[in-house]
Amino acid sequence: MIPKAREVRLKPKVRKVLEARCRAPTTAQRDVKRARIVLLAAEGRSTRSIAEEVGVEPRIVSNWRRRFAERGLDGLKDRPRAGKKPIYGKATNKRILGLLNKPPPHGYARWTGPLLAKALGDVDVQYVWRFLREHNIDLAARKSWCESNDPAFAAKAANVVGLYVNPPAKAIVL
Repeated sequence: MIPKAREVRLKPKVRKVLEARCRAPTTAQRDVKRARIVLLAAEGRSTRSIAEEVGVEPRIVSNWRRRFAERGLDGLKDRPRAGKKPIYGKATNKRILGLLNKPPPHGYARWTGPLLAKALGDVDVQYVWRFLREHNIDLAARKSWCESNDPAFAAKAANVVGLYVNPPAKAIVL
């Protein structure tokens, strides 16, 4: 005996969302097909006729009917796919952020991706760069104008600042 197709009923708001997905030029085609399947099913069409019109196998139509009946619009989303488990977690992210709040090692004016990875010890430099990019952290922007690894920097900076504070007579300090 062939199982009866799931009946699909749409609330007006849900219908509008599905129709908007079908019309929007930026909607992914797989999402358009899923929305069309549900809309046609709500009209009372058979699984086979929907499959022919949309251009998919009847089992695909049955699958989307079932998922929509069980979970509504959320059922039309892609399921999470299997993949490699993340190597680094929240603890590593906190360690990266913690290092950024500390001064760089002696001899360095600012943090760099490789320097952060080396200081962490067990974190790949590519992960450090990806983390910084995802969180919009620009290491160059974090550099202060008064950081230097020059041992005589303080004395030199004091001389320059002194010119601005007490400029010589008839002198222009730019």
